[in-house]
Amino acid sequence: MNMPTSPAHQKACSATLQLQEALKKYFGYDEFRPLQQEIIDDALARRDVFALLPTGGGKSLCFQLPALLRDGVTIVVSPLIALMKDQVDALRTSGIAATFLNSTLDANEARARFRGLHRNEFRLLYVAPERLMMETFLESALNWNIAQIAIDEAHCISEWGHDFRPEYRELKKLRAQFPDVPIMALTATATKRVRDDIVKQLKLRQPRCYVASFNRPNLIYRVMPKSSAYQQVLDFVRARPNESGIVYCASRKSSDALAEKLTRDGIKALPYHAGMESKERTRNQEAFLRDDARVITATIAFGMGINKPNVHYVIHHDLPKNIEGYYQETGRAGRDGLPSECVLLFSVGDVVKQRRFIEEKSESEQRIAHEQLRTMIAYAETRECRRATLLRYFSESWPPARSAADTAATTGRGEISCHGCDNCLEPRETFDGTIAAQKFLSCVHRVEAKQGFGFGLNHIVEVLVGGTNEAIERRGHDQLSTFGVGKDLPREQWQRIGRELLRLGLVEAAPGKFATLSVTDAGMTALRKRTPITLTKPFEAPAKKVRVPRAGEIECDEELFERLRTLRRRIADERDVPAYIIFSDATLREMARACPQNKNEFGQIGGVGQRKLKEFAEPFLAEIREYLRTNGTVIGSPPRSDRLLV
Repeated sequence: MNMPTSPAHQKACSATLQLQEALKKYFGYDEFRPLQQEIIDDALARRDVFALLPTGGGKSLCFQLPALLRDGVTIVVSPLIALMKDQVDALRTSGIAATFLNSTLDANEARARFRGLHRNEFRLLYVAPERLMMETFLESALNWNIAQIAIDEAHCISEWGHDFRPEYRELKKLRAQFPDVPIMALTATATKRVRDDIVKQLKLRQPRCYVASFNRPNLIYRVMPKSSAYQQVLDFVRARPNESGIVYCASRKSSDALAEKLTRDGIKALPYHAGMESKERTRNQEAFLRDDARVITATIAFGMGINKPNVHYVIHHDLPKNIEGYYQETGRAGRDGLPSECVLLFSVGDVVKQRRFIEEKSESEQRIAHEQLRTMIAYAETRECRRATLLRYFSESWPPARSAADTAATTGRGEISCHGCDNCLEPRETFDGTIAAQKFLSCVHRVEAKQGFGFGLNHIVEVLVGGTNEAIERRGHDQLSTFGVGKDLPREQWQRIGRELLRLGLVEAAPGKFATLSVTDAGMTALRKRTPITLTKPFEAPAKKVRVPRAGEIECDEELFERLRTLRRRIADERDVPAYIIFSDATLREMARACPQNKNEFGQIGGVGQRKLKEFAEPFLAEIREYLRTNGTVIGSPPRSDRLLV
């Protein structure tokens, strides 16, 4: 028996249907990403909203779709002048009335856009914070029908954030200037402290706060021992001839040198860093966005808000300073949902360099920086699942308890495998390290007992290997029973053992520059009871690669995919826009898998909205038909638009 539905329920169903129709019409997708619909519902209800969605999680749609379903203009605050044009071009290609105002426009063009705003011709306006907060601009804006203000990269307003920008601080005046306009603040990376500060600074009124999972299932995390760094980068890039990538470097000098070497070896690469002229930086970024350069070699100055979905690898040539920066930088890969790789080249030499940089900071900054560096080193050296390690840093457990038993396989160590990191795909070998651990723990304990205070890792290692230096002799540590008991192993291996015992919680380090060691209660128990302790062997190249399905993978006819890429590039060049604005790689792979034969089938491909169906169906269908005519029928799977990012 069918129960009658209430008017409220019917109204909610009607609103949901309207949202889904608009999603398909303008953006070509059948389903929302997690939390998008809830955020959009609140935006349409004129509530203040705070949204933390990871890179690739679809933040832009949260303010773009509501802008299409109500009167007025949505003002989007963005710090990235160089990317505003591409964002607006992408919206216009989808049939959406959008514009931007920034310093790249001449006076006549700027006046024309202001006239359009006064006539209510635009649904979205992109503007930099310093332009928005100009007194003359605010006076003009008071005459517009402003539906919402969306502040992208909102963490820039907080002094506790990792990328504080003074010009963002002025945005706190918006509430007084536009008291009745709802505000949406969006970011991809923010700790609890930063989230609270954003809400406070922007004076959000009883905001609905949304924090999505930090997990990026399509990213594969790897750490490789850094041996011949340039050759490692070159081999990796050469093995991916049709993919775009970013290589992050610690210095401007290494960014320049790496780009020059790659170009000399036949790979078009360009540098990007704060030491370059602004015009050159913008030119290099533009070349990368338009696929004229395959690789950008960059310092951390590059990347915030980069709207390039087909970056399919990020290499860290040098050790990042902290986990938060590393997470944000790796997050620039795989925005289209396709499998993408994140590789970190790790060496003890990089650790030494970072510590030298830290010593140039103030004493209070040093304590925090040393702690962040230790966390980064622990991530690089861990034998645990890297995905779980990353998410734990952001106070998120993985896998979710409700699905772990049902959907995840285990590693050989009985742990849940993420199928997306080197430690899960190619578990490192372990060995019985009980004796070595006993020696290390005993040495830490005896040194502290004799002196009354602890010493750092390097000093403990020197005692173990029987080193003779002034500090050891003056304190009589060469008279300890543990002096020289570790001569059978090199210093570097003892340092690895020490760091692993730290990760295992058997040893702890005091905060600060010197990080003196002491044995924990668990370590003392292990020492007294001679508890078996398993340690990890040093990095080695895996004997063989194990093929496993990768999250976001779309198997298709690769030759047809390349032909569609060529067609897309030709159309993009004619329109003077980046290729991804026409269609993403994920959408092209769906085409090359499903091989649509008519407009109706073409319109079912994820990422094909009504405007793109009208403008691009014929050339892409013609290319597919020609390929099938000369190569035979390709049997494809039904389109899966739910796996694409919007």
